[in-house]
Amino acid sequence: MRAAGPRAPLTAAFPMPRPVSRLRAGLGVLLLASVVFAGAAARAAVALPAKENFHLFLLVGQSNMAGRGAVTPADRVPHPRVLMLDKAGAWVPAVDPLHFDKPAMVGVGLGRTFAAAIAEAHPGVTIGLIPCAVGGSPIDTWTPGTYYQATQSHPWDDALRRARLALPAGTLKGILWHQGESDAKRDLAPDYEKNLHALIARFRAELRAPDVPFLAGQLGVFPDSPWDEFKHRIDAAHRALPAKVKRTAFVGAEGLGHKGDKVHFSADAYREFGRRYAEAYLKLARQP
Repeated sequence: MRAAGPRAPLTAAFPMPRPVSRLRAGLGVLLLASVVFAGAAARAAVALPAKENFHLFLLVGQSNMAGRGAVTPADRVPHPRVLMLDKAGAWVPAVDPLHFDKPAMVGVGLGRTFAAAIAEAHPGVTIGLIPCAVGGSPIDTWTPGTYYQATQSHPWDDALRRARLALPAGTLKGILWHQGESDAKRDLAPDYEKNLHALIARFRAELRAPDVPFLAGQLGVFPDSPWDEFKHRIDAAHRALPAKVKRTAFVGAEGLGHKGDKVHFSADAYREFGRRYAEAYLKLARQP
């Protein structure tokens, strides 16, 4: 039997992998560069215009302002001149859902189509949405210091805080309100008009915007869910606004369907409602 010669180094038969330290270092550099680039791109995407060209709109009310429609990929595509103030208080591209009042329920609302229509009507400006609606909130929770247990929030105080956070960057151009379902009750409906007028006056005083347009949207008019006398009373208060409070408008909801629950609009209805709000706003804004 032949004597075995010297054993070949293991690396000759099975070459060891190259040291990975350089590879890791290279990947680290690439990762850092990509993060820096992405951060710069994000900052560029939300670069704010001059204050006079940044038109701000406050979105307030309950769930039909917050939006409960099904979100599609198209709803996640931002408009280049429509931004929103996110929950953390940063300006970011406006994509649905805009709101965060009830994270498991939020969806498409009327805000984005409203903003897109306004942006297209005013090519030189950027629109900034300030989402503040709170699902289920009666109008009496929209008063200073009032705590709303269902969302563990203070609807009025939180909206005012967010508006004041946004205002240094832009100019308040309008307040969009959709609310009243929670007040369509025997004990609440009689005081609704008085409370609504007080809310408008309070917003204008606190935000130092005595002539800012205020738009109120109609409750859902669904053929398979007839109104009772209390919803009619809320509707009457909304309809009467332009005749009783200066610089206000009523936005009708006729023909807009619900999502199946006879309470919330469908996604397509929200989109159309937003366009109706825009039409009403543009008409109101043209008035002296």
